[in-house]
Amino acid sequence: MECVVQEGAVRQVRASDLERCCAVEAACFCPAEAADPDSVAVRMRTYPQGFLVAEAMVDNAPMVVGMVNSGATSKDDISDEAFKKLVGHDPDGRNLVIFSLAVLPEWQGRGLARQLMEAFARRAVALGKERILLICKEYYIGLYERLGYRNLGPSASSHGGASWYEMVLELDRCSPQGASACRNQK
Repeated sequence: MECVVQEGAVRQVRASDLERCCAVEAACFCPAEAADPDSVAVRMRTYPQGFLVAEAMVDNAPMVVGMVNSGATSKDDISDEAFKKLVGHDPDGRNLVIFSLAVLPEWQGRGLARQLMEAFARRAVALGKERILLICKEYYIGLYERLGYRNLGPSASSHGGASWYEMVLELDRCSPQGASACRNQK
């Protein structure tokens, strides 16, 4: 099997990506934390602008191997479990809240998460958003800090029975040409 990741392989999700996105979600999160297929479908259908996928060429055919998805809100509290099903989603909200950043384990370590997050930040700037918010486990804090996110400390979320940390990327200091301009925020 020949596997190649091509430049520009990050794009907006399509309805036909549902099965692959569900497979990526299931491969990257334990069952208590993974979004169920209905939630993934709702995110795709309701807010495709906030749902990007990374494609790779596998045996000369494109295959979704990673994704980042979100909802929009003007609220600052991101611990609301119902929001993960886009209850309260406001496409005009000033914040994007990332629900999942996931890259298939066999594709990790190739820069796909960075590509997804940088494309996502550019998309957020183009959409006129002020901030990107997310929760992550402690061992991912460094990854997000290298991408310009600031650690806000422990989250009130107990999603999946785990401990989480809130992270924020302020977009007012980013340029639409690239998220790399966001990395130097402190």
